[in-house]
Amino acid sequence: MDMGRESRWEKDAMTVEIVFALVTAALLAAVVFAAAFALALALGISGSAEKVVLAVGGLLAVTAGVWRLVRVLLRFNEQRRMGR
Repeated sequence: MDMGRESRWEKDAMTVEIVFALVTAALLAAVVFAAAFALALALGISGSAEKVVLAVGGLLAVTAGVWRLVRVLLRFNEQRRMGR
């Protein structure tokens, strides 16, 4: 019927996968930042050293979140192209 166009099921699957990727990326970023925050608290770091640890933790959290988002969406795209 509509050759080359995505069916409703494919659009729904894509939407679910995007939401899954966003949620898991946000959770991973939160866990990484919480680990950096816990490290700063556990070591009793204060002042500029604490700011550096939290900044590095934030950078690592963003990096981990983006990595997770891209990884999940690329994996979904590969599986979709293979017909799974």
